[in-house]
Amino acid sequence: MHEETPPPDPGAPGRPPDPMAVDGPLSRSQATALLDHAAEMLGQGEYVEAARAYQRVIGHHDADVTAAAFLGLGEALYRLDREPDAVSTWEQILRLPETPSTYPAWRNVAAARVRAADLRGALAAYREAERRAPAEDRAEIAARLGWLTKELGDTGASRRYFARARGDSRVPALTTIIIGVTVAVSFACFTTVGQENLLGLLWLDKAAVADGEYWRLFTVTLVHANLLHLAFNMYALWLAGPLVERFYGSLQFLLIYLLTAAAGSIASFVFGGDIPSVGASGAVFGLFGVLLAATRTHDPMVDRSSRMLLAQLGPLVLLNLLFGFLSGGQIDNAAHIGGLAAGLWLGWLLVPSGVPTLAGSFRRPSGMASAGWRASPALRLAGVLALVVVLLVGLVAGTEARGGSGPGGILARGADGRVGASLAIAASDRARQSSPKTT
Repeated sequence: MHEETPPPDPGAPGRPPDPMAVDGPLSRSQATALLDHAAEMLGQGEYVEAARAYQRVIGHHDADVTAAAFLGLGEALYRLDREPDAVSTWEQILRLPETPSTYPAWRNVAAARVRAADLRGALAAYREAERRAPAEDRAEIAARLGWLTKELGDTGASRRYFARARGDSRVPALTTIIIGVTVAVSFACFTTVGQENLLGLLWLDKAAVADGEYWRLFTVTLVHANLLHLAFNMYALWLAGPLVERFYGSLQFLLIYLLTAAAGSIASFVFGGDIPSVGASGAVFGLFGVLLAATRTHDPMVDRSSRMLLAQLGPLVLLNLLFGFLSGGQIDNAAHIGGLAAGLWLGWLLVPSGVPTLAGSFRRPSGMASAGWRASPALRLAGVLALVVVLLVGLVAGTEARGGSGPGGILARGADGRVGASLAIAASDRARQSSPKTT
């Protein structure tokens, strides 16, 4: 007589119990195993089986586990075309303490409310989702909030959300700091004490640079001839700085600002005569150059107001350069051109990392090699170092021409080592008797 083999005992020694066959509360390991099984069933289209498994886990004493079961059950119900039940299930998660499932639950509820044409409810749910969203999802959530607020007639909020989605809403912290420091130092130099003790230490004294006072290449950006000069430069910096900082991030913005400031100062040092210079225009023109090159090379995606500003940059730069040539030597156009040239190079070379671009792959005519090589960090570094080398060459050439005691001035000094220094001191004394050039 044939005997039937009895079914395996879920509680038999050496065999892990089947969670579906266990009476009473599940252990955490059993609940986790059942969640994995349910997810597998969901992926295979076995929605009823998945729902059964998720329901068995609901009620576990660990809120994270129960919330995960509610989230999966809602997904199974949604795929079974039971959307009202699915939404009710996801809303159960929102009544629990905060768990990893809270964020996706808010997203699912928000999407369901959009489908139900409950736009205000969807707006509230997406705002809750935005508060919990990981960094990689924030732009997407902001874009959905932008469309919802636009549909609801709140155009101001819509613009802010769309700007946030593009990454345009970050506060230009470093630009603000640079402006604040520049204004403070410039005002200090406007005082009698500042003019006597600080201005001469910071402005671009060409003979002093030739003798090795290289800090002046950068500190010249902190001092200005008068209040109007300061106001124009800081307004221009406030227009260009936030865009460059948004495109590249604060660290690269600082590098760009310093390199273009140095480029403007060295161009003035080599070609700008002996009269000291003051002002941040070399660095400002450098930022203009970065924007001109980056917008035409990389096509960064920006808002309408930024596009309007960028469209005016070319004529603005040309007009200022023309005004500098017609100023009779009162404006240091060499600094403008030097900063602009360095900015154009950096804007062409550096790929914006803070905003999406339409030319991320560097579109080229068909059949030509891709220009995506500029995305290589090593080659970008090489391009920046090439600019540094050019600046050093200019610094050495200017030092030799002025007979200074800096690295290049050694070659220009007499046998007793004092000739170059004497020439530099004499040039410095003559220059200080004149009003400084503005940049």
